[in-house]
Amino acid sequence: MKLWVVFCLAVLWVELQNGACQQVKRRKDVGENRIRPGGKRGKIRNPKIKDVGGKGQSLLTHVLDKGRFVRLGQTTTLPPGKDIELRCKGNSIGWSYPTYLDTFNDSRLSIKHSDKYSQLILTSPSAADTGSYSCWVILCDGTECEMDHDRIYASYIYFTDRDNLFVPSAIHFEIVYLRPDKPAVVPCRVTDPQAKVSLHREVPPEEIMANETLMTYDPTKGFILQNPTSDLQGVFYCKAVTKGTPQISTKYQLLYVEVPSGAPFVSLEASQESARGGDNVNFTCTVLGEPEVDVSFTWSYPGQGRRPVHIHASWRLVMRGMGHITRVTQSVMTVEDMETIDFGNYVCKAKNPHGETIVSTNLISK
Repeated sequence: MKLWVVFCLAVLWVELQNGACQQVKRRKDVGENRIRPGGKRGKIRNPKIKDVGGKGQSLLTHVLDKGRFVRLGQTTTLPPGKDIELRCKGNSIGWSYPTYLDTFNDSRLSIKHSDKYSQLILTSPSAADTGSYSCWVILCDGTECEMDHDRIYASYIYFTDRDNLFVPSAIHFEIVYLRPDKPAVVPCRVTDPQAKVSLHREVPPEEIMANETLMTYDPTKGFILQNPTSDLQGVFYCKAVTKGTPQISTKYQLLYVEVPSGAPFVSLEASQESARGGDNVNFTCTVLGEPEVDVSFTWSYPGQGRRPVHIHASWRLVMRGMGHITRVTQSVMTVEDMETIDFGNYVCKAKNPHGETIVSTNLISK
């Protein structure tokens, strides 16, 4: 009887040990699943789509020493001079960075792509490299590709340099146009987000006080003038202060624009309303517009394709009224030695990024 009891207890002890081992083994399996890349079980992945991270989770990382990574936030402050490597996870990635790196074809910048991520490497960064760096996933359907707007990741990187509190500019005297219908920006950006910045008029010397409604300062953009008026015309500069000596920015010429944004305002005039055979006639198409907005012209005329004409385009800035500035753009078409085929309707079409306007005039024979 005693032997039977001992045998039963031994069997029960073995069963309990097997159950405990199985439980330990199951817990280990669960732990292994949690540390897989992406935090997902392999069996639920779609093999046709690369795993590029969940929406809202930044894929833009900064590679540190010894293979360490840190995800970049909306803003990042780094020291100048030390090479940086940014990575964006995905097999098809696009990049954006300060435009001047492209303008001057800077060899310090390189971008490399691999199956799992894309690298942006910038050697010897300086205060001038301060700006927005971003990456995004590119979606392709056959030969057509587009940006995935739900997966764009950006960080504004400050390369803080105590000797250059302002982001250096290749232009030593910039023009800022003030418009009555939209805000203007005085682009004195800083390399240190903690710097205290103020805006100053050169003549008469005075500080323009910032406030939350009319003028604010954004270290990534500069001073934002919400409702600029002609009173703010003149030469201005910015002053930045941290712990050391104050520094002065480049100078800015603020000019007030009389003509608001929109399709061209066009007029067309002929040098004479009527003409005789053998006369020379000029047709002048004039546009009043914004100072920095280019205008293109297209002509239609009776002898088109059969009669030679001369076309000349030009533009200039003019002051109108109380310091208001306007760009006058003209296209002049000359018809020499008029013939019967040249009489009729002359049409000028002016186009800018905001739209186009068509005007016409009729030339009759005397």
